[in-house]
Amino acid sequence: MGDAGLLLSGATLFLNSLMLLGKANAKSVAVFNLFIGALQVIVPFYLIAVSDQNNWTVYSLASIFLFGFTYLYVGLTLWKDLDGSGLGWYSLWVAVLAVIYAAVEYVHFEDIISALTWLMWAYLWFLFFLSMAMNKKIDVYIGKVAMVQSWLTLTLPALLSLTGLWNTDQVANAWTYFSIAAFVYFAYITLKLKKASARTEKFA
Repeated sequence: MGDAGLLLSGATLFLNSLMLLGKANAKSVAVFNLFIGALQVIVPFYLIAVSDQNNWTVYSLASIFLFGFTYLYVGLTLWKDLDGSGLGWYSLWVAVLAVIYAAVEYVHFEDIISALTWLMWAYLWFLFFLSMAMNKKIDVYIGKVAMVQSWLTLTLPALLSLTGLWNTDQVANAWTYFSIAAFVYFAYITLKLKKASARTEKFA
């Protein structure tokens, strides 16, 4: 699916972040998750079937399933108002795989931007695990993280790639710094969340 798939993933994550921030209706967002999730499951199966079957080709295409099944699972959970614990544990499994993908990007492909991107995705999936499997009340926090990632890791890279600007030294350097800045922001809002939780516990 390439850049088009990244763009659609960006739209889905953007809508999910708005839902978590209380700005969009859950069932309305569920519809888009189901639509994009179905595409990102069906299309990779076809692309793998007609591919050269090289292990790295299949490895790359298989990563799309991580997103596709996540969106399908989110969509069904929201639409049917299901218990989210299954989705939470699935998210932990995907978070582990995302860390492995990050390591491969850095060690094998020597791609620091992709490695940082996979680490950000791993963090987001881990947050879904904490929220849905561990029942942590951090939806607003996750919404902020998801909002940043929807633009930084999906939408803007897809647009830059579609316009032929992604694979340039200037963009690569800038995106490395943007990714590091995102991690700093995540650390900052994490500290704010911990301080707020501490105050709540103190006056409870």
